Amino acid sequence: MTAEIFSAAHIALTAAITGVLAYAAAAWRLPRPAWLDVAAVGVLAAGSVFLWRISANMPALNSDGLPGFSANDWLAPVATYLFLTVYADLRPPADVRRYGQARALAVLASLAVNVITI
Repeated sequence: MTAEIFSAAHIALTAAITGVLAYAAAAWRLPRPAWLDVAAVGVLAAGSVFLWRISANMPALNSDGLPGFSANDWLAPVATYLFLTVYADLRPPADVRRYGQARALAVLASLAVNVITI
């Protein structure tokens, strides 16, 4: 594959899909009263992917070193994990165990969406 730069709209769509999937996972795993944590998982997952991909949108990082996987594909989920961990450290979630499950699912969604859509 030839290395390329992706449009801001493409990156925003990737981030939005990640956010929706992360939100759905959080809604599934977190208790009903934890609506703020559910919303935070969706927003932070989307924000982390958008900020990582837009700031690292360069041919060297978008090029697939391993067939089907670029450095950005692997690193966007790391940013998602970091954002969600910092959130949980600053505002302890209602259910720590289930939040950890929601975070893990958000990271997996981030990886899958970045590999499939970009």
